Amino acid sequence: MLLATVNEWLRDTPRCDHAAVNDGLPDGWTIERVRSVSGDAEAVPLSLERLVVLEEHGRADYTPLRPDVILSFHGLCLVQADDDWFMGDLGTDGSIICWSSYGTDLGEAIQGL
Repeated sequence: MLLATVNEWLRDTPRCDHAAVNDGLPDGWTIERVRSVSGDAEAVPLSLERLVVLEEHGRADYTPLRPDVILSFHGLCLVQADDDWFMGDLGTDGSIICWSSYGTDLGEAIQGL
């Protein structure tokens, strides 16, 4: 059932791959600073118009996240939702499955990449 819901959402939701460069980043952060701190010169913000879920140990279903910011680092992503930064994988369909929160500090979350 979840797979059918995900596939339906992906089919019906228009997406743009990249978001405006510095939209939503925490105070003092720019995409240039993200790239410098991460060491990834190609890090980019992504559009929020995609399915983002949290996979939690011991739960059968994913927990949907409502992202405020999504940053992509060659397939790995940091997703800010509810003030926390979650790490996850960017799927070929544009969806993101996160597996853990890395706290509220973007710099610390980037170090976890």
